[in-house]
Amino acid sequence: MRLILASLLVVLPILLQPARAESMDDEIDFLLDAVATSGCTFIRNGREHDAEDARDHLQTKRRRGKRYFDSTEEFIERLASKSSMSGKPYMIRCGGADSVAARDWFTALLDEHRGETAP
Repeated sequence: MRLILASLLVVLPILLQPARAESMDDEIDFLLDAVATSGCTFIRNGREHDAEDARDHLQTKRRRGKRYFDSTEEFIERLASKSSMSGKPYMIRCGGADSVAARDWFTALLDEHRGETAP
């Protein structure tokens, strides 16, 4: 009986915890997949790139710049929002809409994604 009670005291808090949030890597994978399939135009240093090129570029920055971010928000802010060479902000244009800052686009997408996956 004591063994069962002790086991419950160990297991119960774990079972009562909210569902674990997605990992940072999962969230960044989601963002990169979303941009790749968006059909949007990615504007980097004044030049237009298609959505798949955008994903490839950001994936390269992610791989090379792991030491610059510890959260999805830092990835967006430090790597996915502006050129590390020129400092110019990245822009995204979807369809006939006006261009928006990549920082805003990714942040809104992350917020929406977290809202959908939250317990």
